[in-house]
Amino acid sequence: MKANEQSLDPDPDRFRIGRRVKEIRKKRGLTQKQLAEQMGFPHSMIATIERGRYNFKIETLSAVAKALGCTIDFVEDK
Repeated sequence: MKANEQSLDPDPDRFRIGRRVKEIRKKRGLTQKQLAEQMGFPHSMIATIERGRYNFKIETLSAVAKALGCTIDFVEDK
């Protein structure tokens, strides 16, 4: 884990992003281990992201999105 990327208590945004990563990963038929290996990340990082307890850089989020075949978009709440 990098110095500025640390395990934290989940906040609503991290939790929502983590839940979405998990949904998409499962939809793609990937395990946490497979996704982590594809990205060159430790398995524990994916698990921590999915629990909403990982304070990640935008580059990390972008790498996760790319590995899942997604992009990072901002959408207005309704």
